[in-house]
Amino acid sequence: MEYHARIEQPVTVARRILQLYIGLVAYGTSMAIMVRSRLGLDPWDVFHSGAAARLGWSLGAVVIVVGAAALIGWIPLAQRPGFGTISNVVVIGLAVNVALHVVPRADLLALRVALVGFAITLNAVATAAYIGASLGPGPRDGLMTGIARRSGRSIRIVRTAIEMTVLLCGLALGGNAGIATVAYASAIGPLVQRFLPMFAIAAP
Repeated sequence: MEYHARIEQPVTVARRILQLYIGLVAYGTSMAIMVRSRLGLDPWDVFHSGAAARLGWSLGAVVIVVGAAALIGWIPLAQRPGFGTISNVVVIGLAVNVALHVVPRADLLALRVALVGFAITLNAVATAAYIGASLGPGPRDGLMTGIARRSGRSIRIVRTAIEMTVLLCGLALGGNAGIATVAYASAIGPLVQRFLPMFAIAAP
């Protein structure tokens, strides 16, 4: 039994790392698909797109910088990042930039709507995959849970407050908001909850 445990654990760790990176790449890809739909983005990406337009940066570069800034916000909250947290900051930003070069722009309205549906579903699967890998939350997720823990407020209230704040800032910057923004906000929670049990891996 002891020998079996020794050879099983590295396989489990390798699977968790693979699942983490597949999830992060899929998340960045889902963001690019939402961009190509031109029907709006999720609240954080409304902010990212607005900041990118104002700064003249790529969307991925802004995602990385904002993720790093959110991670700095963990310090007063006494949050500790994991391997997955650092990976999240870098990989999603790189993935969205690459995917934007691959995913073509859609013009037909029916196709654009279909892209939104696919992107939201892929985003939920990707979120469940990287969370389920149990290698550390994303920088924005950790900021939310840290504030909730320190303030005593519920996750729902804190998440809503943060996302409304970044959405309003994004709109002020000229970010890409639309019907897909509403669809994402309505669907992402239930979808992640549905997919998470399929990807949850207990940390060794």
